[in-house]
Amino acid sequence: MDFGLVLQTDPPAQRVVDRTARAEELGFSHAYTFDSHVLWQEPFVIYSQMLAATESMVVGPMVTNPGTRDWTVTASLFATLNDTFGERTVCGIGRGDSAMRVIGHRPSSLATLSEAMEVIKGLAEGREVTYNGQQLRIPWRGEGSLPMWMAAYGPRALALCGSRTDGFILQLADVDIAAWTIGAVRAAAAEAGRDPDELTICVAAPAYVGDDLPHQRDQVRWFGGMVGNHVADLVARYGGDGSGVPRALTDYIQGREGYDYSEHGRSENTHTDFVPDEIVDRFCLLGPPEAHVARLRELAELGVDQFAVYLMHDQPDETLEAYGGIIDAMAGAG
Repeated sequence: MDFGLVLQTDPPAQRVVDRTARAEELGFSHAYTFDSHVLWQEPFVIYSQMLAATESMVVGPMVTNPGTRDWTVTASLFATLNDTFGERTVCGIGRGDSAMRVIGHRPSSLATLSEAMEVIKGLAEGREVTYNGQQLRIPWRGEGSLPMWMAAYGPRALALCGSRTDGFILQLADVDIAAWTIGAVRAAAAEAGRDPDELTICVAAPAYVGDDLPHQRDQVRWFGGMVGNHVADLVARYGGDGSGVPRALTDYIQGREGYDYSEHGRSENTHTDFVPDEIVDRFCLLGPPEAHVARLRELAELGVDQFAVYLMHDQPDETLEAYGGIIDAMAGAG
């Protein structure tokens, strides 16, 4: 199993760069940031510094979206980084949540997302694409690579992910939900005539290493609120009776009463009281190192290729250092 690090681009940007460099020293292979340009600093500016400060680290957004930049701009950003630093980016992408809603837009449709992924990947890899009725190719971009990984929860999104992308991002670490979503993605890939084993499976969730579980739960309860934004959309589309989406994913948002994006992804979020301890324990990795290793082994048995660690709590550096040992333990177990 590979390991990634997920950061927010809070100033100072140098702190993001320094944590990325330290993560590489500890054995992490990927470093990601949120991509919500009003709430945090513009990530693509910082990616160049993250790449310059590391030797092999792969960087990218977790996740970007089709709505806040023209697709050709997004493609050019990735192509420029790859041309400069040697094919070391990955495009994590979804419909858009905070980045879109904060500026008064709804998340993009799956049809728009599908078209955007094709255009961005094609241009960034040096191929010709059709965009706005124009045949376009980036003339200075030679043949390259941009893995396209899609974040998804619902049946239609999972089907699109399996049929059209290079990888699947599940933003929670519940084993049962992981089994259901991974199964759906792989089934869609097989139905599309693709090899399901060629898709990269990435699970991303907060991790906090330590012994004070009540404190840890309070520090990462925000994550259940963030996931709840997507779950609310699923319930509106599919209902909450378990026929379209497992109730293990949907039941907990019954007490949800709105959301304040000014507190998005923050440990001090005051709009997450509806998230019970059970959900925090299922969605996140908490407790001593051996508890993390046990969950990671369960995820690995499901075919998870990478675990990406969110560090949005009051001991990010301590947990980052602890994960160096967890990475070693997982490597030894393999």
